[in-house]
Amino acid sequence: MLGDLGAEVIKIEHPVRGDDTRAWGPPYAPYKPESGHEGPGESAYYLGVNRNKKSLALSFSSPSGIRVLHRLAQKCDVLVENYLPNSLSKYHLDYPSLSALNPDLIYASITGYGQTGPYSSRAGYDVMVEAEFGLMHITGERDGLPVKVGVAVTDLTTGLYASNAIMAALLGRETRRRVRREGGAGGEEALGQWLDLSLSDCQTATLANIASSCLVSGNPDTGRWGTAHHTSILLGGGNDRLFHILADCVSLPQLKSHPDYLTNALRVRHRDELESAISSATRTKTTAEWLGVFEGKGMPYAAVNDVQTALRHPHTRARNMVVEAEHGACGKLELVNTPMKFSNADVGLRSPPPTLGEHTDEVLAGLLGMQDGEIQELRKEGAVR
Repeated sequence: MLGDLGAEVIKIEHPVRGDDTRAWGPPYAPYKPESGHEGPGESAYYLGVNRNKKSLALSFSSPSGIRVLHRLAQKCDVLVENYLPNSLSKYHLDYPSLSALNPDLIYASITGYGQTGPYSSRAGYDVMVEAEFGLMHITGERDGLPVKVGVAVTDLTTGLYASNAIMAALLGRETRRRVRREGGAGGEEALGQWLDLSLSDCQTATLANIASSCLVSGNPDTGRWGTAHHTSILLGGGNDRLFHILADCVSLPQLKSHPDYLTNALRVRHRDELESAISSATRTKTTAEWLGVFEGKGMPYAAVNDVQTALRHPHTRARNMVVEAEHGACGKLELVNTPMKFSNADVGLRSPPPTLGEHTDEVLAGLLGMQDGEIQELRKEGAVR
C-alpha cells in the first residue's frame, strides 16, 4: 500500500531462499527461457503483494550484513519488521539500537500477539488468531462448524492498520519538525517512534458491531449465521422501505403488513420463518432472471460469483482493478491493482514484483554509495546476493 502511494520500498530478503512466499506455489508464473532464472517461476502468492518494491538480498546473520542494515536505517524513514519480540536485539536491529542511530526512524513491529501480554512470545498466524479471537466462531453456516475466512483476512486488516499507523506517525513527525522550526518546544526530542501492531489486536478491533453487542448486552455472541439465505443471489432489505421493495419484488406483498414483520426488530425475532418464505420465492427464477427483476428498484442485491468471475466482472475492469505488468523474468502478468484512487495523483502499479536480489547493487550503490569492490566483498562473504 505504501508502495502504491509512491514510497520507495526496499524489501530485505534472505540471500538464498528469499521471502518464504516465493515458494508458496503452485501456481507459478513461469520464467521466460531467456530470463536466466531457474526453477518453476514466481509464485502467484508472492506476486500478489510485492509490486512497487525493490529486493535487497541480504543476510543479517553476518556482521557485514548488520552494518549494511545499520547504514540503511540511518537513511530511511520507516522500518517494518515481523519477528517475534526481542528476536532482533541480538543483531542490534531492535528499536532501541536503531533509534540510537536514527532518532527520527518510524519503527513498525508486526507480530501475532504484540510486544506485551501473556501470548507475546507465541508465533502467530492468521488462522490461529481467527480462531482464538472470535472470528471463526461467527463464521460459517448456522448449524455448521466454525470456519476460517477464505483469505487471510486478519493479515490483511493488520496490514491496513499498520499502513495507517505509519502514515500517521510520518505526519506527526513532520508536524513536530514544523513546530521545532518555528521555535516551539521539544528542540531535542526524538521525532521517531515505535509502532506495536498485532494480529490479535486488529482481529479484536474488526469484530466491530458484534463485539459492541457483546459488551453492551453482557451476553455471548449469537453464533454463526452463514449468509442467512439459501440461494445464489443476495438481497438486502435493511430498513422498512427496502423490506417493502423486497416483498413486492418477490411477489409476497402480504409480508409488508404481517404483524411479525412490521419492524426490523420483529423481523430479526422471526427471521427463520421470514427467510424461509423469501427463499422459497427466490427458487422460482434463475439468478439472471432475479437480477433483471431487481434492476433499478433501488435496493441492494448481488449475484454470488466465484473469484474468476469477479476478476472478469465488467465493473472490476471498468474500475481498473486488474492491471497488466511486464515482468522482466516472467513476461506479461495480470495483477490486482490498488483500490485507492486520487483526483490529483497517479497511484498504483509502478514496477512489478522483483526477483530475489534484483536491486541489491542498485540499493547498495545508489542509496549507500558503496563501490563495486565493496559490494563484491559482501558477496564473497555471503552477506548479499
